[in-house]
Amino acid sequence: MPVYTVSHVQNIRICVIMVGLPARGKSFISQKIVRYLSWLSIKAKCFNVGNYRRQAASHPTADFFDSQNEDGLKIREEAATAAVNDMMKWFNSEDGVVAILDATNTTRQRRDWLLRLCRENSIEPMFLESWCNDEKIIMKNIVDVKTTSPDYEGLDPDTAASDFMKRIDKYQEIYEPLTIEQDGDLTFVKLINVSDQVIINRIETYLESRIVYYVMNLHIRPRCIYLSRHGESMYNLEGKIGGDADLSERGFKYAQKLPELVKQAAGDQVDNLTVWTSTLIRTQQTAQFLQQDKLQWKALDELDAGACDGLTYEEIEKQFPQDFKERDENKYEYRYRGGESYRDVVIRLEPIIMELERQENILIITHQAVLRCIYAYFMNVPQEESPWMSIPLHTLIKLEPRAYQTIVQRIKADIPAVSTYKEKGTSQLGESHASGNSSKNLITGAPIDKKDG
Repeated sequence: MPVYTVSHVQNIRICVIMVGLPARGKSFISQKIVRYLSWLSIKAKCFNVGNYRRQAASHPTADFFDSQNEDGLKIREEAATAAVNDMMKWFNSEDGVVAILDATNTTRQRRDWLLRLCRENSIEPMFLESWCNDEKIIMKNIVDVKTTSPDYEGLDPDTAASDFMKRIDKYQEIYEPLTIEQDGDLTFVKLINVSDQVIINRIETYLESRIVYYVMNLHIRPRCIYLSRHGESMYNLEGKIGGDADLSERGFKYAQKLPELVKQAAGDQVDNLTVWTSTLIRTQQTAQFLQQDKLQWKALDELDAGACDGLTYEEIEKQFPQDFKERDENKYEYRYRGGESYRDVVIRLEPIIMELERQENILIITHQAVLRCIYAYFMNVPQEESPWMSIPLHTLIKLEPRAYQTIVQRIKADIPAVSTYKEKGTSQLGESHASGNSSKNLITGAPIDKKDG
């Protein structure tokens, strides 16, 4: 059952129609919305018109986007139609709830067409415009696009940047921004210079308000999120789950090593970090040698194991065999007796995610289940897979969100630690070759869908 069921109760389906010139962060925002809603168990999908257009014109020059170029215009219109058709099929055959149509949609003629199609199919249209005249933001986005866009793959970066700026000029010639005066009867949110100013118009449903609140907290400035589990604890040595144990001797060594690892990962930004920990002793002990400002969050405490707190998996299998089996069968949904499920952890982490989106560079020191949930959000990992991800002790993970992908780096301390990973179907701890593949996924990360058309 979804975390938020209001959309299903009211039978509301929403199409978020992106609006704006190239290099305004539309694809970044689109992917963030999908990840956020999917993380909350709301069925969402992005339909990127550029991906459809690339099937017919994979490496176009700026002239292709000239409004007077009839061949280019025909291909772009066909791409938009194909994307919308697939979106409608998704709504109807897969019970989709929120679709994001990621494209420029710069003219009222195009937006009127989309508005009519949505209303004819009982879908609520919600326009989301990213308007920007901040040259620093635009140039940062252009740099990102020229190095990562499939349109410029293999092209000299300076040539790509020059062509991309010409493409922006072509769109600028026909761009009709959303205004209260001319579009006051529409549901829309307009982000001005990302989050400097936000105009909200006719937001009526609960789900629309959730989307608006989320995008109001976004920024697209470069930043990094650093994740680390606490150092090895005495409970880890004994194979016990939960509790509030002290660090082991090796765990204290990791705490002493952590400032060096953070300096290695963060470089010149090391002094601009803020450290977040849970309220449990082992995370605070792990953070004790870090000089940066620290903040404790109750929401970052480990998944509550309820009646199984302080037990080993062998003891759980013996004392609660049915529970042990049910948790292996559906680990995301299973709730410990008197405790929590992974879904419960996601719900209490939502304020953390909102605050993370507002902040710059953050180091989070917390626990295995909590880190799995946070990592799943940033990397768009499916819920059924997230509880089985390998996130070992004594390892610092660096996440760098970009427009096209989240870059992941893992820095491992040269300090041994036990494995706390339990594979499906066993009560023994430790990773086989199969779960090593999961660990590999942690390093490379899951790519974000490609961009704009």
